[in-house]
Amino acid sequence: MAYFFQWNCMFRFFFNRVITTLVIILILALPCKSRAQDSLANLPAQWRLEDCIQYAREKNISLATLRLTARSAEEDLLQAKAGVLPNLTASANQSIVNSNNANPVVGGFQTQASFSSSYGLNSSVVLFNGGYLKNDIRSKEFSIQSANLSVKETENDLTLSITQAFFNILLARETIVSLQAVLATSQGQLTQGQQRYDAGAIARKDLLQFQSQVAMDQYNLINAQNTFKLNTVALKQLLLLPSSYNLVVSAPDTIPVKQAQPSLSEAQNEAMQTRPEVKNRQVEIQRSQIELEKAKASVLPTVSLNAGLASGYSDNQSAEYLWQIRNNFYQLLGLSVGIPIYSRRVNRTNINKSKILLQQSQLALLDTKNTLNQEVEQTYINLLNAQAQYDAAQTQLSTSEEIYRITNEQLKLGAVNTVELLQEKNAYVEALQAFTQAKYRAALYNKIYEFYRGLPVVF
Repeated sequence: MAYFFQWNCMFRFFFNRVITTLVIILILALPCKSRAQDSLANLPAQWRLEDCIQYAREKNISLATLRLTARSAEEDLLQAKAGVLPNLTASANQSIVNSNNANPVVGGFQTQASFSSSYGLNSSVVLFNGGYLKNDIRSKEFSIQSANLSVKETENDLTLSITQAFFNILLARETIVSLQAVLATSQGQLTQGQQRYDAGAIARKDLLQFQSQVAMDQYNLINAQNTFKLNTVALKQLLLLPSSYNLVVSAPDTIPVKQAQPSLSEAQNEAMQTRPEVKNRQVEIQRSQIELEKAKASVLPTVSLNAGLASGYSDNQSAEYLWQIRNNFYQLLGLSVGIPIYSRRVNRTNINKSKILLQQSQLALLDTKNTLNQEVEQTYINLLNAQAQYDAAQTQLSTSEEIYRITNEQLKLGAVNTVELLQEKNAYVEALQAFTQAKYRAALYNKIYEFYRGLPVVF
């Protein structure tokens, strides 16, 4: 009995500890959950493309990291500007020296401690260093420009990714609507086929074909719904939204498919003038030129002005403390010149490496321009192809829809069989899907082409 009572007490003890721990975890988790819900409550009910882009620019981790890099570059600039100012240091020393001194009265040596102190202020300023400090300030200014342009480059990449994901959602959603209409038609045909089969007007084989068509349309609809979910997840991941959040995108009233666009050469010229990657490479060239000037300054003399104030006290003297401080006060003003004579080729190596860095920056600019020209040209070709495919798909859809309508009427009159009807229906469904894809493909490349020209992505 005592054994059972002991185990019962232990079980109650551990059970109470577990319950207490769970309660503490829930209490700590409630504020976090509440804060998360509050942050999600401020989000739009339906997301436009502009909302997605703006939100991503505010929340993206890579962009936040690059913005911190830009802030660090600003701190470097402030330090470089302070480098042309004189510095100021203060010093104070207190010391006690214990030594053996000769005793003139009784002879021999005696131990004696002495106390001394010294105080000073020192300052120096660089008067000439071959323009190193001035060029260092300019270099830091270019570093800030480069950091800010890197932020814009990442924003552009993120904008393109979000735009593609957004259009994929719109495409999948419209495909779902189309396939739902197709499935409804198939189910209606199955109902009519069942009635005709019951009346003995068609064979069981024809009824099974109607059932097979309904199953195929359901399969296509499920695939489209899964594609829509996956595209929505992809956009939520780009926006860093939680998986539990219900993201609903807002479709524009009209999809701009065919728009008047400038020629390829005009678009490439506009891209060269507006794209941040080109400006960033140009800034890097300027910065490399400044770094070369800084390296050349290392072989020039450095002239500095030095100034100092100092005083001291020692108890070995009979004068009072304040008198010694006043009497020992001295001022220093000096001019120093440092002339580099031989640095074991350090300065020469730095100059040569700066020249190499400048050449690399120039090659990087050429490579960026070539890559940008190729991207704009590829987008232009894709745009022309997409617009041509849209025109062809529109004609094909109109023709297939009319043929399918006529075939459906002929089936009611017994002029065609079930196989012919289903063949025309499948052709109509394929034409419908091709038209939907061509429409959004043309609209997407219109936006991308405008974006390369420096225009914002908006509906």
